[in-house]
Amino acid sequence: MKFSRLIQTTLCAATVAMFASVAAAQDGKPDKVTEWVFQPCFDSSDAGWASGVVPWIKAVEKATEGTVKIKLEPVGAITSGSEAFGAAAAGLIDGTACWGSVYSGDMPEGMLAFGMAMGAENTDQAWEAMWGNPKYKIGDLVQEAAKERGLRWIGWTNQGPNAMFTKFPVRKMEDLKGKKMRAGGPQALFHQAMGGAPVSMGGGDIYTAIRLGTIDGTYWDTGGIDDMAFHEVIKYAAQPGWCPAQHQETYVNLDKWNALTKWQKDRIQGVFKSTYFETSKLHEEGVAHALKVLKDAGGEVINFSDEEIKRMRDKSTAEVWPLVAEKSERNKKGVELWKQFLKDKGKL
Repeated sequence: MKFSRLIQTTLCAATVAMFASVAAAQDGKPDKVTEWVFQPCFDSSDAGWASGVVPWIKAVEKATEGTVKIKLEPVGAITSGSEAFGAAAAGLIDGTACWGSVYSGDMPEGMLAFGMAMGAENTDQAWEAMWGNPKYKIGDLVQEAAKERGLRWIGWTNQGPNAMFTKFPVRKMEDLKGKKMRAGGPQALFHQAMGGAPVSMGGGDIYTAIRLGTIDGTYWDTGGIDDMAFHEVIKYAAQPGWCPAQHQETYVNLDKWNALTKWQKDRIQGVFKSTYFETSKLHEEGVAHALKVLKDAGGEVINFSDEEIKRMRDKSTAEVWPLVAEKSERNKKGVELWKQFLKDKGKL
């Protein structure tokens, strides 16, 4: 009997040790290397490549001490830009980077992260509303929505103003009336509210459409206009445009995220904030360079007056934000939080 109990005790101890070993392997630094393939909704010509995704990848690989390796492919290498978000959710690619969750056609809550019309004015404000201040934490709503779609939101960057790049001067919102502008998703909602005619088209068609007069201009992240050579076909850059702080998000397939150890997850989550501010700074520098290119080409940069910004903000919160809120229950809650944030900042 004593011998039997000894065997039982020994077996129990061995079992506990085995499970402890497995748990340690799952929670600690792994021995194997996890390899991911990321394809954004854009290629290396976009400002989001060198100033957004690449620094984030380097930070992740460093933080995980090489146990996570990410291969970056340009749009079209595996799937189209419009399909990249869905492809990441389906596991056809391991991750992607895009805007407003592909202008919110795939995930309405992406509008909350992309940037509200005339919302947060800079990087610090956006971070405070989305993550930094527990009073708001709007980012949690986006993360919940991503999880439902089989994704984990793991990267974010502020690309700066999404301004109006036009053949005609825009000094007040009435100047947009009847003007045909390339605008997608939330941009289109704003442009229509201002009396303009939004036109949907791929990024690669914008230059020719402006040159031929098919459209009068485009909404675009300011730091990317020189990459797109828009300074050759437009005369004006009106800021802050429809969104003073347009953002880009990075997602990974949820199954691939869950397969990581806790140690790896903590390390990757640990660089979310630092890479946000690092890449946002890089974009800020890109904005200054792009505007200089425009000025050197003979273009003019128009900065809206404080009075005009308030007029556009009031119209946006009254007419555009409710359309965003209609998209989902989380959007409704997020819009209310954004309103409270702007009220607390004295902007509403």
